Amino acid sequence: MEESKIEFQTERIEQSEPQVQPQSAAQNLADKSLAELSDFFQELRTSADAMMRSKEAEAVKSAFYKLLLKMREAAPKGVETPFEGVEENFKAMYADYKKERAEYNRRQEQEREQNLEKKLAIIADLKALVEGQEDVSTSFPALREIQNRWREAGPVPVTRFRDINDTYQFFIEKFYDMVKINRDLRDLDFKKNLEAKEAFCEAAEKLAENENVVSAFHELQKLHEQWKEYGPVAKEVREDIWNRFRAATAVINKRYQAHFEGVKEEQTKNLEAKTALCEEVEAIAAMDVTTSAEWNQLSAQIAEIQARWRSIGFATRKENQKIYERFRAACDAFFTRKRAYFNAFKGSLRENLEAKQALVDKAHELKSSTDWKSATDQFIALQRQWKEIGAVPRKKSDELWQNFRSACDEFFAARDAAREAARPKMPARGERPARPARSPKDVLNDKFKALQQEIATYENNIGFFSLSSKGSPLIAQMQERIDKAKAELQKLEEQIRRNETEGGEQ
Repeated sequence: MEESKIEFQTERIEQSEPQVQPQSAAQNLADKSLAELSDFFQELRTSADAMMRSKEAEAVKSAFYKLLLKMREAAPKGVETPFEGVEENFKAMYADYKKERAEYNRRQEQEREQNLEKKLAIIADLKALVEGQEDVSTSFPALREIQNRWREAGPVPVTRFRDINDTYQFFIEKFYDMVKINRDLRDLDFKKNLEAKEAFCEAAEKLAENENVVSAFHELQKLHEQWKEYGPVAKEVREDIWNRFRAATAVINKRYQAHFEGVKEEQTKNLEAKTALCEEVEAIAAMDVTTSAEWNQLSAQIAEIQARWRSIGFATRKENQKIYERFRAACDAFFTRKRAYFNAFKGSLRENLEAKQALVDKAHELKSSTDWKSATDQFIALQRQWKEIGAVPRKKSDELWQNFRSACDEFFAARDAAREAARPKMPARGERPARPARSPKDVLNDKFKALQQEIATYENNIGFFSLSSKGSPLIAQMQERIDKAKAELQKLEEQIRRNETEGGEQ
């Protein structure tokens, strides 16, 4: 009785051990496409052990819908996608599997109920055998037949396992205590039981060396169940053989517990790491972003953070879903703001395109004008407005700019040609050109106006060069010319002022 009491207690402790879901399979699923996940689920559903792989089936389903949601969010709005057909096919497969699984569970439960009835009948026969006090020659073979029937009966409902197993063990031990069997037969039975239990001890001790702690633990449960199916051993070795089996059990249980403590510690660290990533994304999502370049730069940072997130394992079971929802909410907040910005940005691009097209039209209307002074001022004003207008859609930018630039170039080329034609020409050999007399003041004023025009042209050119990715060296060169011309302009202004003062005094 003492041995079986320890066995029952150990069995209860072992059944309370936490169960673990391997993470390696779930991590491998994250790398598969929708089609691969569908094929994998179909292969699983048609496999011989499909009903025993329900957790794996749920993992495939979870991976499928996570990937589907991610792809839908990434797909451009208004564009048809093939996701619906893939999803409908997967839904159909999963629904069939659930029906098959439900039917399988129903049959399993029905079989357990039938096994329960069988075992209740076996216990009734065992009780009658114990209380009948029949002749040893007939009682002992009857006990063997009852024990064989018990082992073949199969599992019963979980809620009845403990009490029905305890009742069976009670009558088995009572049989050995109450029935007066022949000592030789009893000793022979004790010997067979001892040989079986020594084999169980050896198997348990070998399991203690297994590197796969979870697998070793589950194999140990099977050994315990088989241990209970055998009767007692001789009283003088009863305690020793049980202590040996219990020692091997303790080693496996200790390693199993240490494994889960390690898993829990790792999951706690994963939670801390994921919390830090949440804080990073939340800080980015709260930033004041004003340019598309900044949005794209921050998007790259978010993508890098998401890659780091995927490289981190699961958090604790209690917190894993919560931390994922927090991370997802932060990412969604960022990309929602980004979409809103770019929607507004696209609107401004259209407005800028219309405004610059209007300047192009105006430039082409004005390019044929021969009112050089007025037209020059208008072209300078058009160029200034062009610089003040923001960006336009990239596919229209170069074409629009070349169109505007060609109109400007055509006008200024015509203006310069007209000026060249209006200059006095060189006389015929032997003649001297008649030059009108010009005062120093006129000369200075002409230089001043020409320099002003030159500066205005340089400044407009800087605006044009800034529109090109190759314009940086030219901008620096042009700015140097502007600074030099402005310094010269200031000197001319001082000379004109002195000239006017001296003329007034004369």
